[in-house]
Amino acid sequence: MPSDNKSITGAGSSDRLTLNRRQLLGSAATGAAAFTLPTMPAWAQAPEKTVDVLVVGGGIMSSTLAVFLSELEPTWTIQMLERLDDVAMESSNGWNNAGTGHSALAELNYTPQDSKGNVHIEKAVEINEGFQITRQFFSHQIDMGVLKNPRSFINSTPHMSFVWGDENTEFLRKRHEALKASPLFSGMQFSTDHDEIAKWVPLMMEGRDPSQKIAATWCPLGTDVNFGEIVHQYVAHLKSLPTFNLRTNSEVREIERNADGTWSVATRIARPASVVPSRRNSSSSAPAAGHCRSCRCRAFRKARTMPASRSVDPSSSATTRKSSTSISPRPMARLDRRTADVGSASGYPRL
Repeated sequence: MPSDNKSITGAGSSDRLTLNRRQLLGSAATGAAAFTLPTMPAWAQAPEKTVDVLVVGGGIMSSTLAVFLSELEPTWTIQMLERLDDVAMESSNGWNNAGTGHSALAELNYTPQDSKGNVHIEKAVEINEGFQITRQFFSHQIDMGVLKNPRSFINSTPHMSFVWGDENTEFLRKRHEALKASPLFSGMQFSTDHDEIAKWVPLMMEGRDPSQKIAATWCPLGTDVNFGEIVHQYVAHLKSLPTFNLRTNSEVREIERNADGTWSVATRIARPASVVPSRRNSSSSAPAAGHCRSCRCRAFRKARTMPASRSVDPSSSATTRKSSTSISPRPMARLDRRTADVGSASGYPRL
């Protein structure tokens, strides 16, 4: 433990959690980030535990970051805090997200049309490229034994866009023509024929007025992704490491940066998931149930830079937050970039 660390406490706590050393990384659906918060009340007790990395939340962002860092810095100790009694119970749960490999094959908002009627695909290409890197990361984790059979979490599922009306039909035609310029959208089909579209989506076409003007695109490159399953496999691997610890039913209450560059974090024991109110109805200022804990961890002394190429590094959003410390793991270029098809480099079927 560095000699410059100062003792801290959770105010009014009877049980203390200690966490300390290089960085505090918090993550949620929006990504991981370094925290800079207003000054909080001074704490008096010594921390219960000291760690190198603290990740807040047990979802796809935190677990991906923890796996990433455990490979790049295998000696670092990592503490994961989850408010509920298990990981992947909120946004990463299959019932709470679209469950698709987000690659702009069907999302029309990534291909805006300007005032002159031109469809722009730059954002769609960027989104698709990002997902291809995600697939490479999955493939690498399969090779490393972190993820198991890819069919347990990712499968081929065609993606479609469906519109009706003259204006929307013309937009979709232009979108299809523009996307054909990129190999990332290879194989995408466009049709205005009711019978052909009925082969793609028979239930949507059943009983539809045959005179209605409709259009659809169909792409065989789409995927269905179970992010909750990925989280559980990531965390199962992490729990096998002596440097990792998961604490559930723990809610972060306060975060403060110390003068020596460490972070002080106070947590409390959260109520069981069965009685945790929904986020819409709960108040962040509600009285704390249970007791607080305190922890510390040191922020990076030296900022790291991201590679110039696009990537889906889950912690890259840290560089966009206003913070006195820029936090970013090492570039994904260090990983094996062989193919965008999960499993194809490992002898698994091409997806």
